[in-house]
Amino acid sequence: MYYIVVAIVRVAMHLWFDLKFEGRENIPKGRTFVYASNHRSNADPVLVTLAGKGRFSFMAKIELFRNRFFAWLIRSLGAFPVERGKGDTAAIDKAIDNVKNGVNLLIFPEGTRSRDGRVGKGKTGVALIASKAHADVVPVGINFEGKLHFRSRIVVRIGKPIPASTFEIGEELSDRELLRALKRDVMPPIMDGIRALVDEPPALPMNETPKEDD
Repeated sequence: MYYIVVAIVRVAMHLWFDLKFEGRENIPKGRTFVYASNHRSNADPVLVTLAGKGRFSFMAKIELFRNRFFAWLIRSLGAFPVERGKGDTAAIDKAIDNVKNGVNLLIFPEGTRSRDGRVGKGKTGVALIASKAHADVVPVGINFEGKLHFRSRIVVRIGKPIPASTFEIGEELSDRELLRALKRDVMPPIMDGIRALVDEPPALPMNETPKEDD
């Protein structure tokens, strides 16, 4: 069912938008990753799923599951609910389990959509999951101008995976020390990787633009 829904959505998205993917060659085949993306619109989970490789899961705010049809659709695409702002440890545990069981995880480190298109500060959830799951992180940049409409041009850029070794943190750390280490050592390379793929002045020098891949 998952791949049938993805195939239908892929056709619909290409018909509705002028959609391009860049950098898919950066994703090694047969491996599982945590995909970390900027957040521009409600279409973002679908855009990253279509740009990536393999099966995906992603957290979605619990309010999106109130409509039965929409809840069925996003569950079919791998969504599971999270209660934002309440320290939903069950959702974090499920995300880690999914990655360990071979399902890619998509997460938006900013936690909410950007109003001006610029990449904001990242929360530590993505770093915690990557650290616990021992997974490489793939940075993603979603680019478009203004608000989405029919035939909007969207470019989704995939960066090179950030090795899991970047996220290795001592198991003996207290919760406070762990949070400090995640903010200091883990989040900067993730957020800089995303910014380098978004149409804004990057925090790090821009890598060579990947070849376009439809």
